[in-house]
Amino acid sequence: MKALVLAGGSGTRLRPFSHTMAKQLFPVANRPVLRHVLDAVGQAGITEVGMIVGTRGDEIRSAIGDGSGQGLDITFIPQAVPLGLAHCVMIARDFLGDESFLMYLGDNIIREPLSGFVESFRDSGADAEILLSQVPDPRQYGVAEVDSHGQITALMEKPSEPRSDLAVVGLYLFNPSIHTAVRSIAPSGRGELEITDAIQWLLDSGRTVRAHRLRGYWKDTGRVEDVLECNQVFLEDLEPAVLGKVDDQSEIVGRVLVEEGAVVQASRLVGPLIIGAGSTVTRSLVGPYTSIGADCRIEDASIDYSILMGRVTVDGVRNLHGSLIGRNSVITLPSPAGETHRVVIGDHSRLQISQH
Repeated sequence: MKALVLAGGSGTRLRPFSHTMAKQLFPVANRPVLRHVLDAVGQAGITEVGMIVGTRGDEIRSAIGDGSGQGLDITFIPQAVPLGLAHCVMIARDFLGDESFLMYLGDNIIREPLSGFVESFRDSGADAEILLSQVPDPRQYGVAEVDSHGQITALMEKPSEPRSDLAVVGLYLFNPSIHTAVRSIAPSGRGELEITDAIQWLLDSGRTVRAHRLRGYWKDTGRVEDVLECNQVFLEDLEPAVLGKVDDQSEIVGRVLVEEGAVVQASRLVGPLIIGAGSTVTRSLVGPYTSIGADCRIEDASIDYSILMGRVTVDGVRNLHGSLIGRNSVITLPSPAGETHRVVIGDHSRLQISQH
């Protein structure tokens, strides 16, 4: 079995960050979302990966490499124009051949091992198996109707009046019959070849499409709030270690990872928390649930429940909470005690917080 990972989306809901970086490379616990996706693929026993990339393909290739570091063999497949998920299957036809495959949307993160999903499909003889999760408001998702035998009977894309609360997660298993399906459908009203239409074609043709219920954590990292939530979830499993330098005036509470080359002086670190390689933390309170990227400088500051990407400076600012701060950004000047600041700024920004 092969895997097809889709990493070509533009990430309009994550602007301004997605103007300067691929959304699939956003850091969660100091690792790009795509790294977590590829971890899940490899743990399911799949080693051959085709990755659909768009206008930021070179950036993704540079960040991910050929996959050998994760025990994978990655083939990059360019998609010049985003024409839908079913179109991704069409342009990956030569890579996929006549094998069954896992299709994984590269901005989705799950915490449940995929091995059960893959083995269920292999044993079932079905033409497709779709991962589903129960959600409180299914109107924002593709929605599946499932009968008492676990067979999907219908799919709807973002219905205004859903007849089910089972959302399509963004992970699919297909046998080669999907190649006929994607060539048999017409573009939707938004001009794209929808994978839901291709799956509905399978159903209308009498093919078997099974449902697989996800019991664990799942998040589509399409918004700032989603990325911050995923960061908190992944930090729960953090393996603590001090690989850098922490002086005797500092205090570490809980699970904290201080990466190689990081320096902490006269500060309090509250886990779960990562201090990235080459970063310095001085006279500050950092954490919990915070990821500090590489080569950041935190001085006379307090930060929690936040993500700081690489080479960020926070100087003299207290009570940063629930913030996502882009690469090479600078936040300076003290603020009045007792105020809390939530900051979402993209790469290469400079923010000065003035006193009242």
